[in-house]
Amino acid sequence: MNEPSAWGRRPFLYVVVCACGVAADVGRLITAAQERGWDVGVVATPQGLGFLDAAAVEAQTGYPVRSAWRAPGDPRPLPPADAIAVAPASFNTVNKWAAGISDTLALGVLCEAYGMGVPTAVLPYLNAAQAAHPAYRRSVDQLREMGVLIGSYEPHRPKAGGGADSFRWEEALDLLEPRLSARPSAGR
Repeated sequence: MNEPSAWGRRPFLYVVVCACGVAADVGRLITAAQERGWDVGVVATPQGLGFLDAAAVEAQTGYPVRSAWRAPGDPRPLPPADAIAVAPASFNTVNKWAAGISDTLALGVLCEAYGMGVPTAVLPYLNAAQAAHPAYRRSVDQLREMGVLIGSYEPHRPKAGGGADSFRWEEALDLLEPRLSARPSAGR
């Protein structure tokens, strides 16, 4: 169980969801995180939003699903993140994030997380043909150099629609929790 953050609340996990076939199952990660003492908010890429049942996610978390920037002066709908899990992470998001491209709210959150020292884990979900692209390997290496924790998912065969049964949602929490306990104080 996690200790309360510096604000006297449970630690807050952002789950960044991309447009991947397993995204509809993100409730599994939310449930696992809540059982381990996290509060959770979901930030979806614009395309990833179409893969979710946003109403169900909002009911489960108690927070709105974010996918667009808020207007100046609007209140922040989510508390600051104590950690971030990018699950599932698409080929596109991994490559843009590593390159520092911040053209969506989700990528903006990820690009800022590095500079803010927010522990971040990524669980890529892609096929073997995408994983073979040289840009992907460079991007994963770049994210590792940035301290991002990379999950162990093995890419599935192209056009097979597979891999959902071997996608380990809880691995994001397993990767993040040692990082949080090693920090001088919970929260930022």
